[in-house]
Formats: sequence, C-alpha cells, structure tokens
Amino acid sequence: MSTINLNSFKDFFASKSAGGIILLICVIISLIIANSPLEGPFAMFLETKIGTHAGGLHLEYPLMLWINDGLMAIFFLLVGLEIKRELVEGELSSAKQAALPVFAAIGGMLVPALLFGLFNNNTPTANGWGIPMATDIAFAIAILSLLGNRVPASLKIFLTALAIVDDLGAILVIAIFYSSKIQWDYMAYAGVVLLLLVAMNRFQIMNYAFYLIPGLFLWYFIHNSGIHATFAGVLTALTIPTTPDSSESPLEKLEHLLTKPVNFLIMPIFALANTNIHFEPGMIEGATSNMGLGIFLGLIVGKPIGIFIMAWVAVAVRLSSLPDGTKWVHVLSLGVLAGIGFTMSIFIAMLSYKDPLLQIQAKFVILITSVIAGLTGYVLLKYLYRQKEK
Repeated sequence: MSTINLNSFKDFFASKSAGGIILLICVIISLIIANSPLEGPFAMFLETKIGTHAGGLHLEYPLMLWINDGLMAIFFLLVGLEIKRELVEGELSSAKQAALPVFAAIGGMLVPALLFGLFNNNTPTANGWGIPMATDIAFAIAILSLLGNRVPASLKIFLTALAIVDDLGAILVIAIFYSSKIQWDYMAYAGVVLLLLVAMNRFQIMNYAFYLIPGLFLWYFIHNSGIHATFAGVLTALTIPTTPDSSESPLEKLEHLLTKPVNFLIMPIFALANTNIHFEPGMIEGATSNMGLGIFLGLIVGKPIGIFIMAWVAVAVRLSSLPDGTKWVHVLSLGVLAGIGFTMSIFIAMLSYKDPLLQIQAKFVILITSVIAGLTGYVLLKYLYRQKEK
C-alpha cells in the first residue's frame, strides 16, 4: 500500500499540472491566513528584515522584498532560459514557427492594455495598464494538462510558446516602465558584469555555475540601479550557453535543475506572500471601479480578442499556419485561458500602485478574473472535445 502511495506521490510531482495545483493550494492558505487572527503576525513576519548592512554593501531588506526581488529573480532566470531555448531550438527558432505565437502574444498584450487605458486614462490608477497584459504560464499549462489528450498536443506547444513570448513582453514592460529613477553608476557596474558574462559565453565556458556567481553581482547592481532586480535573472539566462541539437547543454542542465524548485517552492512562496487578501467592503467597490473593470475586461475580453485577431493576421498574410489539429475556435478558447493573469499580473500590480488599498483591490480583481478565465477556458476546450467525439 505504501509503495502505491509513494508512486502516486511521485507521479503527481512529475505531472505538468502539479505546480498549478500546489500554487492554488497556497493561494487558498494565504487567503485563510489573511482573514483569520494570523493576519497581523503574518504581515509582521513578511516585514522582518533579513541580511546585512556593512560599509557600502546594503543587503538588509524586508522578507517581502527578498521574495519579490530575490526569489522572483530566480523565477525570471528560469523564464529567460526557456526563452533562449525556444529561440535556439524550439518553437521560436524559425520565423515561420515563431510568427503565430509572437503575433498572438503581441495582440494578447496590446488589446488588454488598450482596454485598461480606455477605462483609466487620466486617472490615479492609469499606471496599472500593464496588469492585464500578463499570462500566468504555470496555471494556464496546468489547466490545459488537466484536459490530457482531449486537446491537440500542438495546442499545448502553441500555448507554451505564446506564454513565453508574453513573459518576455512582461519583462520588457517591467524593465522599461515600472522601474525607479535610474542610477547610472550602478548601471555601469551592471554593464561591466554583463560584458564579462558575454565574454565567458564567447570563450565557451560550459559550466553554468561560473555564470551564476557574476549573476549575483548583476542582481545587486541592477537592484540598486533603479531597474527592477528580476531583470538580472533574464540577462544572466541569455548568456548561458546552449546548443541547437539534442545534446544536453549547460542551459538545459540549469533549466532542469531549477524547474522543480521554482514550481514547487518559489512560486508557492510568492503566492503565500502576495495573495494574502483581507476581504473587506471596499473590495467590491474596487472590482466595479475603473481599475477593476480595466483589469477584468482586459484579461477576460482583451486577451482572447487580441490573441485571435493577431493570430488570424499572421495566418492571413501567410507568415504562419495553424498548428496541426487546431481550429480557430481552439485559438479563441486558448485566448480565454490566457486570461489567467494571476502571478505576473499580481507582480505588476505591486509595482504599479504604492497605495495598499489599490494593491489589495487589484489583487482581488486579478484573483476573481483568473478563476473565471481558467474555468471558462477549461469548459470551452472540454466542450470542443465532446463535439468532436459526436
């Protein structure tokens, strides 16, 4: 009996949906904590300062900052590795392959941002335009995986490539529009470290550990430069060597090493720390405010419309073609599923607003919207499968 249970446990953690399920459990735990007597102690715990401040070295920050700027840099390191692998040998390695997910992702970012802007232009919440641009790849893939072979395998590949391009877009948005005033001296130090990493790549240093140590310095300099520190993870990832063939490269070794810690530790910790939403009357007002409507309609309406229209353009001008076994109704349903903003949307919301009430209201709307998008996308794709079987 114990062997069967152990095998089931191993099978669960090996499944693609495991990360999303654990993330969901952590969201529920965080919501319970936020609406219980533990709310105060938990908030104080997140404000606990950790690190050292000696001489010119300043590394003493609240635990919340270490999670959002430190642990999330590791998450973006993994995202950067995935982006580079797809560019070199995956779904983004040729113009024809890349056109469909790239066009779809661009539409899935621009239309939600425009919808948000329509509701929030010239208002105190206008800075949140980047919130509905994001897709949570962990949750979206997890829901798609729950459908198993009831969706074409090519659709999963398309969603993964689309989400990776979407992540790249979110990274650029964060780096350009959601960073503080630039400190050019620290930017210069970061530039020197980046040049060192590029030189190591050119000289074909194949041990990924040699890239991670300079990567820590890059994180420190970028963090102090005013650009969001998570960008250091992506820059480090892009310098790690890979190969276009099937042989395991340093990039792929590091990607395999990071996948489980990120999915089963870093993302759940982020969810625990950032979804501790205390339910109060003002939240309902926030959900029906211009900000709330901008987020909701951006993710629920803007995502599927933007993805569908731009994918159609890519096919119409013959830059690409639909994946095998996929119809346009699948693309639209996938667009609905891409409305799960969750992790990335919450992350951008935290950067967009300094007002704690606006942060909580934005998180609440993102949470509700992501649940609706996930359930609707799941039901639509399951319905399409049943119609096909008739």
